[in-house]
Amino acid sequence: MSNTLSITAGHYSQTGRKAKNQDAIGVSAPKEPLLTSKGIVAVIADGVSSSEAGGEASEYSVKSFLGDYFSTPESWTVKTAGQKILMALNRWLYGQGQHIYGTHKGLVTTFSALVIKSRKAHLFHVGDTRIYRLRNKVLECFTTDHRVIISPEKEYLSRAMGIELHVDIDYRTVSVEADDYFIFSTDGVHEYIKSKDIVRNVLENPEDLNKASQLLTDLAYQNNSPDNLTVQIVRLDSVPTQDVNDFYQKLTELPFPPPLSVGMSLDGYKILREIHASNRSQLYLALDEETQKEVVLKTPSMNFEDDPVYIDLFLHEEWIGKRMKHPHVMKVYEHARHRQCLYYVSEYVEGQNLRQWMDDNPDPALSEVRHIIEQIAVGLRAFHRMEMIHQDLKPENIMLDRYGTVKIIDFGSTKIAGLEEITTPIERISMLGTKNYTAPEYLLGYTGSIQADIFSLGVITYEILTGKLPYGEAKIGQAPRKMNYVSACHYKPSLPVWVDYALQIAVHPNPEKRYRTLSKFIHDLSHPARTVPMLVRNPVSFWRGSAIISLIINLLFLVYFLSK
Repeated sequence: MSNTLSITAGHYSQTGRKAKNQDAIGVSAPKEPLLTSKGIVAVIADGVSSSEAGGEASEYSVKSFLGDYFSTPESWTVKTAGQKILMALNRWLYGQGQHIYGTHKGLVTTFSALVIKSRKAHLFHVGDTRIYRLRNKVLECFTTDHRVIISPEKEYLSRAMGIELHVDIDYRTVSVEADDYFIFSTDGVHEYIKSKDIVRNVLENPEDLNKASQLLTDLAYQNNSPDNLTVQIVRLDSVPTQDVNDFYQKLTELPFPPPLSVGMSLDGYKILREIHASNRSQLYLALDEETQKEVVLKTPSMNFEDDPVYIDLFLHEEWIGKRMKHPHVMKVYEHARHRQCLYYVSEYVEGQNLRQWMDDNPDPALSEVRHIIEQIAVGLRAFHRMEMIHQDLKPENIMLDRYGTVKIIDFGSTKIAGLEEITTPIERISMLGTKNYTAPEYLLGYTGSIQADIFSLGVITYEILTGKLPYGEAKIGQAPRKMNYVSACHYKPSLPVWVDYALQIAVHPNPEKRYRTLSKFIHDLSHPARTVPMLVRNPVSFWRGSAIISLIINLLFLVYFLSK
């Protein structure tokens, strides 16, 4: 059996007793690498007959979802990609219905989609089309009909695509196995046949799913269905296996490069000098002999030649870099020539890292610090929009070129939401960066969010301004409640208290109390906050006032008791 995802699909759709068929269906199974990173998609839609253009709505919805889904970033989760597409599609249907037909019933359709990725199926559903799973002769419906029943004779759809500006979308995931069948049907079919009919016809025609689909629509027609009749059946022939040997063999298709020295040439890259070397990797400045452009070659350390986890992380770093197209993120180039061994090529940022800049500028102007932090935030936001968390933001991983432009580098610890949905036979280790810049929830063993990157950026900002760390040296496993923030004004009295307040929020031990967005943090670094607590704004006056109020209250109590 193949260790990749593969399906067999069949379908049948007929007009039935209506004048026009307003149903639409579709399946798309791409080639690699999208087959692994995005999966296989199957969709069904049923145009609402009471709308002006239900058939156009269903057809457009199916085509749009099948096309747009594979255009979304591979780093996105299936849920994010599907919901963003459907929300945009719903707004378009609603807007076009209002524009062309002048009514909220212009372009309206029900919709159900199945995305099979790795070893899971992701379902999106609006309306009363259905998706069933048949496994081991047991049929289970995974969708809920969005209908409101007024009486035995009268009911209506409570949800559909295009009927309102906002639509609630049902989403769920289920595990998949080889030989699972997923059966899609419109209400003109499933309301006029029984579950046993579905099971019998599918299992009796495993090699001809088109025939099985037609038999089910014919049966619904014979049972006096007045509607359009559509069935689509998808069988999983194979799902990705978890064979360690196969996985390791794929990872090690390219050998590790030999030690490189000045003057050597590797695949058309001439080594000029070594930039940096550690026990995990080497960086070389090289000249692309074809374009005469200076680039950086990053090679893996021979210490990890037989370590699949390390190789997987190295390949992920290259994968991320090739997909991040942003002026404040280091570029990783596509290989212009065939490579003989494992390495990747990135842009050469001529300048210094932020740590070196901090050493050269121990007392920078606040405006200069803001300019640097704003650039870092813009680059970091590019990661977050791709559903990636950098997880290792620190001065050493931030470069400033000779023009002062900031570049975020080193993606070895980056968490990629979309890739985490892909099952592998190895346990992927999440590298959590450097302790002094790592959010406390990481150090306690919890998973992080964008608030973890905001914490790291807050620490960097604090350190640039003061030369110190907001909590001193971090301790592994330290409870957040024992982390005592030291005011940045303590080290730099000239710093505005509202800037210190922004820093305090950014590096709060509790992620729920940090900034929710990078933009809010950046805004508060440049704009005085109106809600700075008195305790932060003027602690001396706060405690003096508290003491006076306490004294007055005590005197009032004393007068009261003496007067009795």
